[in-house]
Amino acid sequence: MGVNLGELVEPEEIEFSDLNDRVIAIDAMNTLYQFLSIIRQRDGTPLKDSDGNITSHLSGLFYRNINLLEKNIRPVYVFDGAMPDLKQKESSERRRKREEAEKEWKKLKEEGKISEAYSKATQSSKLTGDMIEESKELLDAMGIPWVQASSEGEAQAAFMVGDEVYAVGSQDWDCMLFGADKMVRNLTSRKTRKTSSGQRKEVKQERIELEEVLEELGLSREQLVMLGMVMGTDFNDGIHGIGPKKGLEMVKDYGSLEGLMDDEDFEWSSDNSPEAVYDFFMNPPVEKAEFEYGEPDREKITEILVNKREFSNDRVESKIKDLEKAIESRQSGLGSFT
Repeated sequence: MGVNLGELVEPEEIEFSDLNDRVIAIDAMNTLYQFLSIIRQRDGTPLKDSDGNITSHLSGLFYRNINLLEKNIRPVYVFDGAMPDLKQKESSERRRKREEAEKEWKKLKEEGKISEAYSKATQSSKLTGDMIEESKELLDAMGIPWVQASSEGEAQAAFMVGDEVYAVGSQDWDCMLFGADKMVRNLTSRKTRKTSSGQRKEVKQERIELEEVLEELGLSREQLVMLGMVMGTDFNDGIHGIGPKKGLEMVKDYGSLEGLMDDEDFEWSSDNSPEAVYDFFMNPPVEKAEFEYGEPDREKITEILVNKREFSNDRVESKIKDLEKAIESRQSGLGSFT
């Protein structure tokens, strides 16, 4: 999804302790898709209750947020608002790819090709409106705040980074194009990841700072947006035949969007105009957001997870105690959560 600057920028590996007492604005949609993608059975089947309702997203939200709170990291989730017109085509294409991946997953699973099936299954995740609403309900019950963006959640999260919010938590680099001063990757990921060779590799948290990215690449923020457009974003396909290094050279050579568009290699194929995509990154619909942390509601958490979605009562009860302990520890030792 979105632009990938990982081929040009080396993120700084950090520890959870480097985020101690920090507020992180988490891109909710990105993270929920991540949970739906990776929290699955061995053959790729997502976690479900007895009625067939998928629960992978709730499992991720509950257990991994408690892990963050125990490490004294304070998440605030930012949900997408109205989809911008610029994203309609990309959204339709993603839906088509998910449907194809789901068909291939089921076929591979029937053939007993479990490893290949799992890989396809991770590409077939669907996030429904009901899932989003019950995710917000669970966050409320846990005392974790969330913000409703008017448009793109990544843009809103990037806008929130400042005095109170330390960084955006996301796997996607687009928040850099939206101007986030800092972003953190792998915040809610598994501790290890399977490599192409079948080995397990430790997943480290990564911090990327906009100022350092611009300095390393020798670009302005405006030129970084241009580079994203050349490589491909959520709102346009990349320029055919132009990779990250060539794209970086092009942007540096021309400096401005007008100059870049004059390059004979700049073959724009998107239905959205270059000017419209550029303007959306530079001036996205965002607004000042207020949020505060609450107290966990034990009964509400149990109602959502145990009574409604059939999670293990003993395990949920144990983790609620961990949640209460984490918040109590912070409030007594390091001040208020709000």
